[in-house]
Amino acid sequence: MWRQLGSIGRHPGSGGYRRYAWTGADTDCRAWFQEQAEARGLVHELDRNGNQWAWLGDPSAGDAVVTGSHLDSVPDGGAFDGPLGVVSSFAALDELRGRDGRFTRPFAIVNFGDEEGARFGLACVGSRLAAGQLTVEQAHRLTDADGTTLPQAMAAAGHDPDTIGPDPGRLARIGAFVELHVEQGRALDLAGDRVGVASAIWPHGRWRFDFRGEANHAGTTRLVDRRDPMLSYAETVLAARREAQLAGAVATFGKVSVEPNGVNAVPSLVRGWLDSRAEDQATLDTVVRGIEEAARGYADAHGIHLDVVRESFTPVVEFEHALRDEIVRLLGKEGEERDARLRVPVLGTGAGHDAGILSASVPTAMLFVRNPTGVSHSPAEYAAEDDCAAGVTALADVLEGLACT
Repeated sequence: MWRQLGSIGRHPGSGGYRRYAWTGADTDCRAWFQEQAEARGLVHELDRNGNQWAWLGDPSAGDAVVTGSHLDSVPDGGAFDGPLGVVSSFAALDELRGRDGRFTRPFAIVNFGDEEGARFGLACVGSRLAAGQLTVEQAHRLTDADGTTLPQAMAAAGHDPDTIGPDPGRLARIGAFVELHVEQGRALDLAGDRVGVASAIWPHGRWRFDFRGEANHAGTTRLVDRRDPMLSYAETVLAARREAQLAGAVATFGKVSVEPNGVNAVPSLVRGWLDSRAEDQATLDTVVRGIEEAARGYADAHGIHLDVVRESFTPVVEFEHALRDEIVRLLGKEGEERDARLRVPVLGTGAGHDAGILSASVPTAMLFVRNPTGVSHSPAEYAAEDDCAAGVTALADVLEGLACT
């Protein structure tokens, strides 16, 4: 499975993946998912928001156990973020069948669409729509860098955009959702553990900073006469690092656009996007407020007009304690039987996931697989084969405990 999926959407120059929502690479990933489902005798279904489901048993019976993740990527992303969860879900099902596990609850594997938000600027579009956390009107206003709207992109890929919207009936069928994901950090590696269980997702959001100055000639305009928004932006980037470091949080300006974007021109507009995350809401508010106050001070000093717009926000997500504790118990029990050294650490994460979106509607939990470098959203993202296998076994153990006799 890994080899079949590995070539889809991989850029020959960077070695990273460019699997953007509703593009050719996305279509190829969807075809792969459907092939894997049908090869195992699962019923493939595409829901109203473009999310893919592979069902074993009667979905209408309710109380289903669902696992899966996503197949899309950030620009030049790694191979593991998202796909590891989907591949591991199919592999875990194979392992359960090898154990002669008999499902007593409906079971499904899901591929949520547009989780990364690389094309339209909003993460977890497929799950947000299903959960009613993104309205139809808001979804219709989403556009990519070329001005293509989300409905236009969906229609071009063969999906009817008029069907999108909340799907409470579908979510009501789910009794538990467990998402496996490569860890996007080094907590497991530093502790010497292969697999961990998520406790919570940090609150996080995206803010757009628009610095507006005055375009002018780079060679003839005196420094004292310039209203250069790049200066204010650069100082704000440094302020973000400082504020995050003081608070024990993270803040990143990872995307920027410049107008007129000429080598020999003083910019008229610098637009930067801030991503910030912290362990709790109060800390995040402090960091973002500190960054904005610093930015306004720099802008005033250089004669720059500044607008700050919050484009998205996700509050802290505490995964359901009962499900989390049951997963820890299941994995700990299996560890005692097979390997006394197996530990089941519980850890938080600063990365957002579909499981976090669904947590407001259904009981959700997450498993993490060790990432020895901690690198993610990069071609250097990596997980060792034996750790991935351990993740599959752990997921199979969890699914067996939740859904099988």
